[in-house]
Amino acid sequence: MSERSAALLDRPAPGPDALPRRPSPLALPAGLLRTARPRQWVKNLLVVAAPAAAGRLASWDAAGRLALVFALFTAAAAAVYLVNDARDAEADRAHPAKRLRPVAAGVVPVPVAYAAGAALALGAAAGGAVLCNAATAALLVAYLVMQFAYCVWLKHVLVVDLAVVATGFLLRAVIGGVALGIPLSRWFLITTGFGALFMVAAKRYSEAVRMEGAQGATRALLTRYTPGYLRFVWQLAAGAAVLGYCLWALESGGVAAGALLPWRQLSMAAFVLAVLRYAYFADRGAAGAPEDVVLRDRPLAVIGLVWAAMYAMAVTDL
Repeated sequence: MSERSAALLDRPAPGPDALPRRPSPLALPAGLLRTARPRQWVKNLLVVAAPAAAGRLASWDAAGRLALVFALFTAAAAAVYLVNDARDAEADRAHPAKRLRPVAAGVVPVPVAYAAGAALALGAAAGGAVLCNAATAALLVAYLVMQFAYCVWLKHVLVVDLAVVATGFLLRAVIGGVALGIPLSRWFLITTGFGALFMVAAKRYSEAVRMEGAQGATRALLTRYTPGYLRFVWQLAAGAAVLGYCLWALESGGVAAGALLPWRQLSMAAFVLAVLRYAYFADRGAAGAPEDVVLRDRPLAVIGLVWAAMYAMAVTDL
């Protein structure tokens, strides 16, 4: 073997950083999409809540407008996620799970995240004004202002952080009715608002229970909330939501003309069962991901379908 060949054999193999990989052209768009949290878009289906409660889902015009409102609210929510991740990029890099987020990982540059968030926010507000009505645009702007304030400041204020997140869910439920010009019942607002607070407080409670005895917390305020206080909040909110729904159901009186049974009143049983089933997971500290509880628990899904069928028969007078 020649000296040159021996030298080549003795040369250490190139390390993983010797030949840097060229980033894929789709890496940035894919990163932006991941930052927009597609899995969370299911929350925006709440835009159909008010029209469904009023029995206004039968027409193609209503369905098309609601699809538009869903898209606009999804753009607004994505704008908030992008700005939030851009602001928290440094802190996320020190977190074992959040460091994998595209902005924290460097897949999406911080200026690009800010620019995309601003573009989506402006597009959502302008789209609401041009394609819907002024009230819809005002609600979208209110949501964006409130959520950006949450990213910057309000998420560090005790109790207010819970109210802001719950109000975001309430605005989703309200905006569909506003876009279609549907008057909103006070009981609808009470039930939806306290129902949202119930789920938000249950989520925080689950996170607090899991973080007890651990060093640090995924949310800064979790170290200042006690599990006992959060349990009190979700129990209070659950009771208020159940009371509001029962008063809403009883407000309509007895059996409607042509209906077989008082479906609206009977739906109270399914609603209460759904709250009790969800509270079971909250009490165990297993409601940290509400979408997983709702979509993966089969008994809860069945109860939800029964409730939806009863309410559909109530609004159609069957």
